[in-house]
Amino acid sequence: MADYLSQIIFWLGITLITLGVIGAMRRIRLWRQGQSSTVHWKGLLQIPKRYLVDLHHVVARDKYISNTHVATAGGFVLTSVLVIIVYLFGIKGAVLNWLMLFSSALMLVGAVFVFKRRINPPANLSKGKWSRLPYSLLIYSTTFLLLALPATGLLPDYTGSYLMIALLSVGVFWGFSEMYFGITWGGPMKHAFAGALHLGLHRRQERFGGGRSTGLKALDLDKDSLGVEKPEDFKWNQLLSFDACVECGRCEKACPAFAAGQPLNPKKLIQDMVVGMAGGDTAKFAGSPYPGVTGTYKGGAIIPIVDTLVPANTIWSCTTCRACVEECPMMIEHVDAIVDMRRHQTLEKGNTPGKSAELLENLKTTDNPNGYAPDSRMDWAADQNLKVFGEDTQQADVLLWMGDAAFDLRNQRTLRATVALLRAASVDFAVIGNQECDVGDAARRLGDEATFQRLTKDNIATLSKYQFKHIVTTDPHVFHSLKNEYPDFGGHYSVYHHTQFLAELVQQSKLKLNSTSLGDVTYHDPCYLGRYNGEFDAPRYLLESMGISVKEMERSQRRSRCCGGGGGAPITDIPGEQRIPDMRIADAKEINAGTVAVACPQCNAMFEGVVAPRPDIKDVAELMLDATVFEEAH
Repeated sequence: MADYLSQIIFWLGITLITLGVIGAMRRIRLWRQGQSSTVHWKGLLQIPKRYLVDLHHVVARDKYISNTHVATAGGFVLTSVLVIIVYLFGIKGAVLNWLMLFSSALMLVGAVFVFKRRINPPANLSKGKWSRLPYSLLIYSTTFLLLALPATGLLPDYTGSYLMIALLSVGVFWGFSEMYFGITWGGPMKHAFAGALHLGLHRRQERFGGGRSTGLKALDLDKDSLGVEKPEDFKWNQLLSFDACVECGRCEKACPAFAAGQPLNPKKLIQDMVVGMAGGDTAKFAGSPYPGVTGTYKGGAIIPIVDTLVPANTIWSCTTCRACVEECPMMIEHVDAIVDMRRHQTLEKGNTPGKSAELLENLKTTDNPNGYAPDSRMDWAADQNLKVFGEDTQQADVLLWMGDAAFDLRNQRTLRATVALLRAASVDFAVIGNQECDVGDAARRLGDEATFQRLTKDNIATLSKYQFKHIVTTDPHVFHSLKNEYPDFGGHYSVYHHTQFLAELVQQSKLKLNSTSLGDVTYHDPCYLGRYNGEFDAPRYLLESMGISVKEMERSQRRSRCCGGGGGAPITDIPGEQRIPDMRIADAKEINAGTVAVACPQCNAMFEGVVAPRPDIKDVAELMLDATVFEEAH
């Protein structure tokens, strides 16, 4: 009778694994609908390490699910390998029996915790097919645990009765169907197959091994089609990445637009891309919808996405803060997908919401987003006696990049403070004055890659005329563009955010700071300095050097809540239930902060737009200026 059961397992295994392979070929064909992209074959060899280190580095932020995943996934992989060895290849042995007992028991423990998590799941977890996964995991692990117990001699052999054969056969069929068949045919275990390949063939290989890759990919403007109109316009490895989604909803919890009630849910967006790739409609999605959006949408590989599969306002709600990307345990690049779709809408169709068209036209005609006369960029510095490259000098140690703050009365105070601090430290610096153009950050995030590339090339041509060691800027968006995106066009520079450079000056004792008493101070991490570039310490070091004990908000550092000012969001102005900056200031009020220290002109503008009463908003450089010890002239 035991042999009879073994035959059942053998034939069920062969059948469902064969169907799983067929399903795998089908999924691969779906991915291959996408556009060509570099194949990183070496990455396949790195899958185990990337799974155990890079992926679990993110998963581990939730200790409960991290430990659960280790037990469940580890037990599943080992059990499946042993099933193939013992039942499909017919290799027997006491060691294999004990290993099967251990692996299935380990998986069972993990499955119990998955089941417990699903009894009253948080709102960010999708339901539907995911609700059956705990049962499938329990059945698969329990079935092979029951087979292993008598095989090891721990219990008498009870597998010979017709009842046990029937029960175990049902368990094998259910478990194999979910784990071997469903893994490539759209079941909840689909992420195990697509996710593993995604880790190996990821479009941004630099993200692994502790690396960082946050600059947008350059668009070839000579192509006939610009951006993504249809699912087949994505790169093939982007389509693969969409299939890797586990619908955990971490991106949903982190998304500021979703929290504000704007029509964006990053998790649903990725699942809609899967629908578009495979064809069908969105009716079976069992997670949170886009806020304020109802109804079923349809899609297909050659069917336009915007307003057919996804509402237009969805892609324009994104602030490009990368909170979704930072939290994704499968390392999916949501922002890349959104900007790719924006590029088509902007470059091919001219469909941009709010005042986007006006901003982009201003950039084309005046090289700044607000349409100010280009020769007025230096007006703020009329009393500053700044050295200007090309007029006063051809070289300096530091090039101070002014950015759009030069046109904004509030942020000119930050620039003035920075100038004063550089002078106090005897730094040799100069500006390029009216030769400076906008770096193109807003244009690129709004999808106007052509304007971004034109501004980039113009700025690089200007910078090539002069000699300097470093560029310092008070704007994280400028910092990110110059540091991470200009190199694609030949612009390689040593770029500092002003807090980084000032921190070095303090460390070198070139700036001396007095202790100051401001009451409770919190620091808001700008997305483009923190998540995008990993700089969390320099601003805090400067505040602590002034005797300020930073009181952290609940969401800080890599998990900081966006101010709402990135990605052109203030310009697209998609309505929601509340404003993102209001939510962030509420975070500060929760800890009774009297001052919010910032390090970004956009954060400054967004927070100062919050209705009083609210904390004071001060750039770190402004706080430093008040605390700086100035040496008396002799």
